[in-house]
Amino acid sequence: MHGSSAHGLHLGYSAQELQTSVYAPFFKPQMQALPAHVREAIATGAMAHELFPGAESAHALQRGGYWPVETGYTVTPDGAIRVFVLTHMPGVSPAMWDWWFAWHGNEAQRYKLWHPQAHVHVAWEDGRSDLDHYVNRVSKVVEYVGSDRLNLDIRFVAPARLGIDEARLKARGEVAICARGSLSGTPMETGWLVHHLRPVHGGCEMRSRFWIAGDNVRPRGMPGLLGKALARLAARVRPFGATQGQELLVHCAQEMNHLAGILPELYQSFAPKQSASFLESSP
Repeated sequence: MHGSSAHGLHLGYSAQELQTSVYAPFFKPQMQALPAHVREAIATGAMAHELFPGAESAHALQRGGYWPVETGYTVTPDGAIRVFVLTHMPGVSPAMWDWWFAWHGNEAQRYKLWHPQAHVHVAWEDGRSDLDHYVNRVSKVVEYVGSDRLNLDIRFVAPARLGIDEARLKARGEVAICARGSLSGTPMETGWLVHHLRPVHGGCEMRSRFWIAGDNVRPRGMPGLLGKALARLAARVRPFGATQGQELLVHCAQEMNHLAGILPELYQSFAPKQSASFLESSP
């Protein structure tokens, strides 16, 4: 599974990498079929935007129960797409995902384990590979969403930035991975993402939220009226639509389900031993 491209980047593992990489045993090029609830969301198509709360409601993920739509997508009147995905993860803990988001960004071979048919490259903007956290760092990724190969900057932020109570997360054994996304090389931040993980019997579940384009666009470091005006102009340059919403839903469902199947093994093999204690604390 090796397709060469510009700058020496390639999809998947090369024949040499499959022979020599310590991660090769975890590289599974074939992906499982999408879960039934994801296939149903694809068949349903774009839904009413009122069913999809905006980024200002991210804090409501901490309430019990579920939102009106947990897996689906919409296009809002301001031209934004909102994509929600629920992933069930037996045998996986929220702590494993917290570890993964810091660990995978150090090497492209790690990143490719996550989505072997779409992930091309990853690197930290700060160039550091000796850190074990991701908040307040920027992950520069190259990946396919649908057939579009994108160069993206994922700027991880503290959950509190989106109004999420971090003390409550910790008390409940939950994790919220939050970030601002942008196209690499541009000053415009184009969207928000949240992956909220909460323990359930036998594992955990991830509730992913993407709010992209439209009113989510802002120039970095320019919060005032001028920034808002520039954001409106930028949002019109690259409009998003239902096709992008469906492609992102599929991409998220594929990568989260795929990695969930190998994450416990990865965690046991590569996480610091003092923190790899999920089996002792699983619900």
